[in-house]
Amino acid sequence: MKLTHRRAVWLMVAVTLMWSIAGIVTRQLEAARSFEVTFWRSFFTAVSLLVILPLWRGPTAVWRQLRNAPAALWWSGLCWSGMFTSFMLALTMTSVAGVLVISSLNPLFTALLARIFLRQRIAWFTWLAIMLAGLGTVWMFGGQAVGGSWQGMAVALLVPLTAAINWIVVQHAHAKGEDVDLVPSVLVGGLISALATLPLALPLQATGHDIGLLALLGLVQLAIPCTLLVICARVLKAPEVSLLAQLEILFGILLVWVGAGEKPTTSILQGGALVLFALLVNEWMLWNKKR
Repeated sequence: MKLTHRRAVWLMVAVTLMWSIAGIVTRQLEAARSFEVTFWRSFFTAVSLLVILPLWRGPTAVWRQLRNAPAALWWSGLCWSGMFTSFMLALTMTSVAGVLVISSLNPLFTALLARIFLRQRIAWFTWLAIMLAGLGTVWMFGGQAVGGSWQGMAVALLVPLTAAINWIVVQHAHAKGEDVDLVPSVLVGGLISALATLPLALPLQATGHDIGLLALLGLVQLAIPCTLLVICARVLKAPEVSLLAQLEILFGILLVWVGAGEKPTTSILQGGALVLFALLVNEWMLWNKKR
């Protein structure tokens, strides 16, 4: 799938919109909790990809890629499983706002690791945008995060850390000239997460209503957007991807406002505006520099 930079940016916007449904859907669950929530979402993610990828690539292409896959694919899959598991566990342990705050550290971790391991230079305006996005996020959700569970915050910290490591693995593989298709790594991540959390999820208590919602998350909130995200990573630099991912916060606020009647405070509106401003300025500067 060939993408221009501009199309990759818009595709990332769609990805963040699909990601943003996790919080409001999770809060509608009746009986599923903790590791069971993680298991069912990862299970349906893997099942969805087992259908999507063979239809897209052919019935045998995926298995052939996995058999001949380099180490980078398996490391990436392990990172995906870490993100899948820690994000859902954190949502069941603390507030959605708190999890989003911690997850917003992703651009900082990614930029730092890219600089250390890939010797990748970061434009001054991207550094500035990352700082502004971080300030806006703290302004929006800082108060809620302080009141959350520290255990949940600690688990949520694994989300941006494993995400940053994942993108370093992806960028490093391409920098070495390896023509590695990392789309199946999402499938590997879902399988690892489901297998790892199943023993901890027993006995299963989810109702039919819960299973339906978690199946929705597995397909729409994970399988489809994460596959598209891997494709975007071939065009966008790691800091760009991490910065655009901040739109998940803004979309999440809107969904909760419309779907649950939770009206954002003035500080949330102001912080969200700062994040959006940082994203728009960074993309404009990148486009202008490239032109």
